[in-house]
Amino acid sequence: ASSLYTTSTRSAMALRAPRALACALLCLPASIAWHGSGVRPRLPSTSLASAPLALRPALHTRAAPARLAAAAAVPEPEPQRSGWRARLPPANELRKIVPLAIMFFCILFNYTILRDTKDVLVVTAPGSSAEAIPFLKTWVNLPGAVGFTVLYSALANRMAPQALFYTVLSTFLAFFGAFGWLIYPLVSAGLLHPVAFASKLAAALPAGFAAPIAVCQNWTYSLFYLLANMWGSVVVSLLFWGFANEVTTVSEAKKYYPLFGMFANVALVFSGQFVRYVSKLHTSLPAGVDGWGVALKLLMSAVVASGGVIMAAFRYLNVAVLKEADGSDGAPSPSGKLAPKKKKKPSMSIGESARHLASSAYIRSLATLVICYGMAINLVEVTWKSKLKQAFPDPSAYSAFMGSFSSATGVATLAMMLFGRFVFRKWGWGTAAMITPAVLLGTGVAFFALCLTGNTFAPLLSTVGLTPLMLAVFVGAAQNIVSKAAKYSLFDPCKEM
Repeated sequence: ASSLYTTSTRSAMALRAPRALACALLCLPASIAWHGSGVRPRLPSTSLASAPLALRPALHTRAAPARLAAAAAVPEPEPQRSGWRARLPPANELRKIVPLAIMFFCILFNYTILRDTKDVLVVTAPGSSAEAIPFLKTWVNLPGAVGFTVLYSALANRMAPQALFYTVLSTFLAFFGAFGWLIYPLVSAGLLHPVAFASKLAAALPAGFAAPIAVCQNWTYSLFYLLANMWGSVVVSLLFWGFANEVTTVSEAKKYYPLFGMFANVALVFSGQFVRYVSKLHTSLPAGVDGWGVALKLLMSAVVASGGVIMAAFRYLNVAVLKEADGSDGAPSPSGKLAPKKKKKPSMSIGESARHLASSAYIRSLATLVICYGMAINLVEVTWKSKLKQAFPDPSAYSAFMGSFSSATGVATLAMMLFGRFVFRKWGWGTAAMITPAVLLGTGVAFFALCLTGNTFAPLLSTVGLTPLMLAVFVGAAQNIVSKAAKYSLFDPCKEM
C-alpha cells in the first residue's frame, strides 16, 4: 500500500487531482495500520520520481528587443570546474539536496525514537503486555488511519501544500511534546487512566479480555502508539517523499535517492544510540526520581527540536530555492520557456479507485506479498516482545535494549544493502525476492523451537552464564535484525521494481 501510494503522491500534492488523491488516500489506511509491523518507510523507485519542476509563467513581462529575447532563450553554460570541485554536485543541486537530506535524517531520527518508545509504553504499562499490540493494530490503528484519511482528504482540498505540510507536522510535534511534559506526568500522578474501572472489568470478564482492557485502561499510551505509527506512513511517505518527488528531477533522483537509503540507516544508528544513552541516565539520578519520566522528557524534547529543523529546512527550500528556480519574482526562467499546462485527469471516487486497483493481478500479488510479510513478522515480534518484558520489566532498561536493537538493525541493513546489489546483479529479481521469506521462515522456526523447549537446555546454558529466557531474547533480537535487514535491503527494492 505504501508503494502504491508513492506513485500518485506527486499528482496529489502538486495538482490535487481527484483521481490521484483518491488512489493515494485509499492505500494510506493499510500503510498506517501495518506500519508498526516492522515495515519501515522505504525509498520510492527512481522511475517514479517526478519530472523537472514546472516553471511558472511570468504574468507581467515587458516587451524586450529581439536581441535580448534571443539571448535570454539560450541558458548560459555552467563554468568548468577542475580538481576536487569537479567531483562535487553542481551548486544548484546542492542547495536542493542538502536540505532534503537534513529533512530525511531528522524525520527518520524521530521515527526510530517514536518506534522504540511506543513499544516501551505499551508493553511495560500496568496491566498490559505484548499481547495488547495486535489489538492496538486492529482496533486503534486501522480506525485511526481511516479517520485520518478522511480528514487529510478534506484538508488537501482546502489548503495549499505548504500550509498542509506545516499543519500536519506541527500537530504531531505538539502531541509528542505535550505527552512528555504534560500527559505522562499526569498519568504518573494517578490521573487520566481509569484504573479502578479497568480493574472491575478485568474481574467481571474472562481472562481473554485482558489485552483489550489494557488498551482502554492505558488510553494515552494507545493514542501515542497510534500517532507514532502514523509518523512513519504520514510524515515519511506522505509529506517528505511527496515533496521530494515534486522538487527533484528524474536525473537528480537517480543520483541521490540511493544515497538517501544509506542516510536512512545512518539515522537509525545515531537515534538508537541516543535512545540507549538517555534511557541509561536513570542510574545517575537521585533516589525517588522517576528515571523513565526524565528519559521520556528528553526523548520527546529531541523529537520536537528535530521537528523544528525539519520545518526550517522545508521553509528554506520553498523560500530560498524553489521560488528562485520558479522565477516567482516575475522574471522569465533562464531557458526562456514556459512550462506546458498539465492535463487535468478525470476524477475517480474512492470506490472506483478500489475497483481499479483490485482489477490488476499484479497489484493483488504485491498486496499479498506485503500483507503476508506483515502477518509473519507480527507473529514473531509479539512473542519476542513478551519475552523481552520478562527480561527487562523496567521501562528504562527496556528502552535501552531497544536503542541498541535499532542501532544493530541499522548496521546490519547497511551491510545487507551492499550484499543486495551483488544479489540483483548476479541472480536477478526472483532470487532476491525469495531471500527475505526464507530468512524469516528459518529464523522464525529457530526462535519458536527455542521457546517451546522451555528449560530443556537450562543446565547447559548455566555453564556459560545464560538462562533460557535471555537466550530467547537474544535469538529473537537476532531474528528481528536479520529479517528486517533483509526486508529493507531486498524485499522493499523488489516490491518497488
